Amino acid sequence: MRSMMAPKMKTALFVIVHWVFQYAMCRDVTLPNGPLFRVAGFRLSLPCQVSGYEGSRTQEFEWFLYRNDAGGRQMGVVSTRDKGFPYTPFQARVRNGEVRVERDSGDKVRLVIQRLRAEDEGKYECYTPSTDSTYQGNYSALVAVKVIPDSLQISYIRSLTSQPVPEGAELTLTCSSSIQSEQLTHLSITFGKRGGGERSDSGAGGEVSTIREIISIDKLLGVVPGRLYKKRYDDGEITLEKRNGEGGQGLYVMKMKAVQPDDTGSYFCEASQWIRDPDRTWQRIAQRTLDIGNLTVQQLAESLGVASSPRGEVTLQVGSPLTLTCEVLGLASEVNSGLLVQWMKRGSVSSDVGTGGVEVEVARMSPNGIVSWGDDLSRASGGSMEKVSEGKYSLKLFSAQPADSGVYRCVVSVYAGRKNPSPSTPATLTQRSDGVIVNLKTKDVFVSAVVRLSRGPLLKRGSTITLICNATVTTTGPVQVQVQWLWRPVPEPVITRNSGGSPSDSEPVAQPRLIATLMYNGVSNIYVNDSEISIDRLSAVSYRLRIHMATVENQGMYGCRAQVWGQDPHGGWYDTGAKAESNEVTVYLYARAADLLLIPLVVGVSSALFVGIVIIATVTCCFMKRLARQRAPK
Repeated sequence: MRSMMAPKMKTALFVIVHWVFQYAMCRDVTLPNGPLFRVAGFRLSLPCQVSGYEGSRTQEFEWFLYRNDAGGRQMGVVSTRDKGFPYTPFQARVRNGEVRVERDSGDKVRLVIQRLRAEDEGKYECYTPSTDSTYQGNYSALVAVKVIPDSLQISYIRSLTSQPVPEGAELTLTCSSSIQSEQLTHLSITFGKRGGGERSDSGAGGEVSTIREIISIDKLLGVVPGRLYKKRYDDGEITLEKRNGEGGQGLYVMKMKAVQPDDTGSYFCEASQWIRDPDRTWQRIAQRTLDIGNLTVQQLAESLGVASSPRGEVTLQVGSPLTLTCEVLGLASEVNSGLLVQWMKRGSVSSDVGTGGVEVEVARMSPNGIVSWGDDLSRASGGSMEKVSEGKYSLKLFSAQPADSGVYRCVVSVYAGRKNPSPSTPATLTQRSDGVIVNLKTKDVFVSAVVRLSRGPLLKRGSTITLICNATVTTTGPVQVQVQWLWRPVPEPVITRNSGGSPSDSEPVAQPRLIATLMYNGVSNIYVNDSEISIDRLSAVSYRLRIHMATVENQGMYGCRAQVWGQDPHGGWYDTGAKAESNEVTVYLYARAADLLLIPLVVGVSSALFVGIVIIATVTCCFMKRLARQRAPK
């Protein structure tokens, strides 16, 4: 019984598998779900795809239209295999390409009607001639297309003129748009620019002409900046807002707070009408573009100038006031720009004016008017920096000193269109003025210094080391001497090999270390903590350094450095730049008598202890050996 049922079950299973396979391989033609609402005068694109077919991978397609006013009569539109397929209403439109079939792949095409007409409304059928061995499945699909009137309107309030706009100026563009439709449609607005250039990513193609989208309000009322303008949008420099206009029209206002040279080009406003198809996808059904005009941005570098005065060279007496003026030229009055103004100086009394030294900042005024001084903070009380008028700034030193000599330049950084830029905002342009050479007339000052050890008994550990520095100044007018005391260890000879292979002595020289200073105003500064040091002035030319309770660490080579300070007509003191370094004296400390007696005492005690230990060890050893022999059994 089981043997008779097995062939029947196999046959039934084969039939079921064959039926499922045939069903899975049935031809299927698909179109989007309808109805589809499209606007007259604009593009219609209907995708059609076939699957589950046999034969060639390149399938043929034929399109038919069933007009609503034709009583269901079929009308040939276009075919991929027959040029004579179109009916009379479509023949001319097919010949000029207004109606055509675009192939996406072998089994997927789209019907394109470039400019949709009201009479194009109806049901469209996509038919695929059979290439299958058996006729099964569906070979066509239908979709209804509704043609609605064009109600998209767009206009602008004011067009751009051909007059150049200065870099940093504010640009405002206004565009109005509206739609009147019985269907639920949405509106999007885009501001863009043609012209200019954008570097290709590869870097090999040079500049390519582009249409740049600046900023948009999309179909869901979200503001979307263009790819190249996202940072400026995030920084708040580009905005777009929608306002309510007259007659129900939407008013769209785009603002650029500070135009840049790259903003040169032809500007346009683009309005698009969107609808959501039954498959839940958004489709653009109408679009209009309106040219607003051309914009030419005049670069700041073409007009900006920075001038300082007085020009050339200025020579002043020490203590005289110094006034320098910086003027910024070529800024457009309609541009609200922030300025960072700096006074820089190169050179000093110790170098050739204009060529030596590092350029340092004397003072600066930030865009918000805050003045700060460079490394020399004392200048804050002896000078001022002010804004005299719009674009004009002054630097004043109430009492110029020799250290103020050098070449002064005014450096101006312009933040075009940004009155109060953030610290991270880069300057639009930075320019420097010509240099103003400032010379300070100083009196001739000659100074010399000699250091010596004070006369007395030999220096021993615990003694007081006394050093005398004699500084002689030759000049006119009142002066004061500032004395610095220097110390360095006595160098130890190091034996090295010369080029001939024979040894030679070389002494590495250590840099002197500052240990104390007696200021020109009498203030003492001690810089070491491991010694008891005092400094004072014995006379107008004689200065003393004393080291109390000297130790071995105080041995070394001592010297002094004398700096001359002069007095200006206002009673202030200034460094004349005259200085001199003395010779060096070597300080060596001898051992005290008590230290010398301690040596034999220590040696004697050590020797006695050693001898006593040896004797005790010997006696103990002999006694133990004898005791061991007596106890041994006989």
